[in-house]
Amino acid sequence: MHYIALGRSGLKVSRICLGCMGLGTSTWREWALDEEPSRAIIRRALDLGINFFDTADMYSAGASEEVVGRALGDFGRRDQVVIATKAFYPTGTGPNDRGLSRKHLFDAIDASLRRLGTDYVDLYQVHRWDPATPIDETLRALDDIVRAGKARYIGASSCWAWEFAQALALADSRGWSRFISMQNHYNLVYREEEREMIPLCRKEGIGLIPWSPLARGVLVGTRTRDGASATLRAKTDKLAHRLYTADGDFAIAERCRTVAERRGVPPAQVALAWLYAKGVTAPILGTTKPENLDTAVGAIDLTLEAEEVRFLEELYTPHPEMGIDLAPRV
Repeated sequence: MHYIALGRSGLKVSRICLGCMGLGTSTWREWALDEEPSRAIIRRALDLGINFFDTADMYSAGASEEVVGRALGDFGRRDQVVIATKAFYPTGTGPNDRGLSRKHLFDAIDASLRRLGTDYVDLYQVHRWDPATPIDETLRALDDIVRAGKARYIGASSCWAWEFAQALALADSRGWSRFISMQNHYNLVYREEEREMIPLCRKEGIGLIPWSPLARGVLVGTRTRDGASATLRAKTDKLAHRLYTADGDFAIAERCRTVAERRGVPPAQVALAWLYAKGVTAPILGTTKPENLDTAVGAIDLTLEAEEVRFLEELYTPHPEMGIDLAPRV
């Protein structure tokens, strides 16, 4: 395993981050794993040297944090793992059980810490932007959470580049904790982030930890142009069917498989190697099969030739924005 600083911070993370959206309970999503198979995924990740684990308070309605916390406590050492979680989406029915207000963030971090069974998280992230809360209120609350020792660093997820730039400038001007990472939607078939967000992050020293690095299975063939689905998640993940529908998406996926065949490696390794070539710090990889982690780790040492990168990229066409304004229950 290789390790790298997350943005300009001193925090070292593995080049693969285990995304824990699918770990928790199948009562939340039929493709999600219950606790015992979830523990097998986490244990394999640790065996491979993965030290970076990303969850959220809304995954499995909180059960993901509970399962992740117990497994890391049983199989790992707290000082050797990087735990990231997120807040924004509804966690209850009350008017303050959502968003990025001071009240909700204070309540949310305490609830996450209880579920994770830890005194602090390494990376506390805003899951989406909250237009109903002034950004200075959110940033001050996050700074207070860091100063209270409940989070070591803060990060953000999908938002508009201008919003992120405003937040970085405001934090700098007030001396508040600064975002060190951006968890955005970025992969071979969705590259709109290259226009503004990624250049901003490079300029500001923000680590890139994109979600959906394999386009929810499109880039590895679990969903195909003719509508065939090879896995339970591919069949039932409604968001995947909203995000990836264009013929061009599947044409790029075919090219990914072509390069993989020429190299004699799985398509997932080519898709991840392309992200590394674009300067990504650690793709957030979700899986329900331990062996997929072995495949992903193999991508870290795979270097694509310039001609291969051109071949993978040349069919790309602009997409409408996808991933920022997701419905509260995705």
